[in-house]
Amino acid sequence: MTLQSTVITIPEVKLSVDQLLKVVRQLDDASRIQLARVLMETEMDAKLASLIEKLAKTTPADDFSDEDIEVEIKAVRNLNA
Repeated sequence: MTLQSTVITIPEVKLSVDQLLKVVRQLDDASRIQLARVLMETEMDAKLASLIEKLAKTTPADDFSDEDIEVEIKAVRNLNA
C-alpha cells in the first residue's frame, strides 16, 4: 500500500519542523508532488487574498476614464487582428 492511499490518524501530535521534513522525505514521489501542489495552492490563495484586500483599500485612479480604457483595448485588439 502506498503512503498516498494510507490514512493515518494522529491525535494531538506535536512535531518540530525538522521532524516534519523527515516525514515528508519518506513519502513516495507522487505523495510529495501532491503535498507540494497543496502548499503552492495555499500560498497562492494567501497571496491572492492579500492582494485583493490591498486593492480594495486602494483609491481608484482618476487620471483616465472607462472610455479611455475601452479605446486602448480596441486599439490593441486591432493591432493583434
